[in-house]
Parts: sequence; C-alpha cells; structure tokens
Amino acid sequence: MSDTSKPRGCTNFKLRQITRLVTQRYDTELGKTGLKTTQYSLLSHIHSLGPVRPGELARAMRMDASTLTRNLRPLQDAGWVEVAAGDDARSRSVQLTESGRAKRQEAQRHWRMAQEALNERLGVEHVAALHALLDDTVRLLDADAGAAADADADAATAARP
Repeated sequence: MSDTSKPRGCTNFKLRQITRLVTQRYDTELGKTGLKTTQYSLLSHIHSLGPVRPGELARAMRMDASTLTRNLRPLQDAGWVEVAAGDDARSRSVQLTESGRAKRQEAQRHWRMAQEALNERLGVEHVAALHALLDDTVRLLDADAGAAADADADAATAARP
C-alpha cells in the first residue's frame, strides 16, 4: 500500500466528528417534537420489534442493558413506553403505549424531513454509498452484525413512509 492510499488521521475522531454533525441536524428537527434522535430511534426499534424483551432490544440497538434502562426511563415517565411483566415471572416486555405510537408517528414526519435535507445536502448517491460503507464496516467489525443489521433494517423500514 502506498503512502497516498494509507488512512490519515484518527478513524475514531473522524467518525465522532461526522456523528456530531449529523446528529445536530436530526436533533434540531426532532427537537420540534420534544425528542432527541436517540429517543426517536428507541421508539422506532420498540415499534418494530415490540413487544420485546429488554435484552433483545439492547442487542438490536447495540447498547448495554444499563444504557437501555437509563434511556427508557424518560420515555416511560412521559407515558410513551411501558415495561411490563413478560411471559414468565422473571422476564419483562417493552412496548409502546398508544401515546408512544402517536409520538413516534409525529416524530417520524420530522425524522423524514431531516433525512431528506441530508439527502439533498450530500446527494442521494453519496448517502447511499455512505450507508453501504457503514453497513459493510459493521459486518466486518461485529460477528453478530447479521441479526442486528436485520433489526436495524426493520427499524429503518418502519421509520420510512
């Protein structure tokens, strides 16, 4: 590999930088509904997978159980998410409430506006290439990516019109 084709700089820094820039755009639009991007994502995953066990939801979203619990709390407090008894005495189930479905639907319109604005700014071809590169990278880095990518695709599909 020649010096001109070697990566320059820190991959982690570059990823965090792009994540901050993209998140700011989505948070600005989704903030109009009172949600953060992470909360909308959580509502969408629950909508797509629910009712779902917390462990399955955490795996699908690639987060640890304590982070999931912390992120669910404000959604529960708002009455958008319900954590109830599961199939047996030891399990729990997470699902959207009626008001949670309504909040997700409201936020979905704003998510769509943010996505369309990003597509317009970067170009649809660029965004599609970026998605393909990111999906490929996830598969290379995570042996369990197949199942989680399916869940991500399901949640993304649920977020579309």
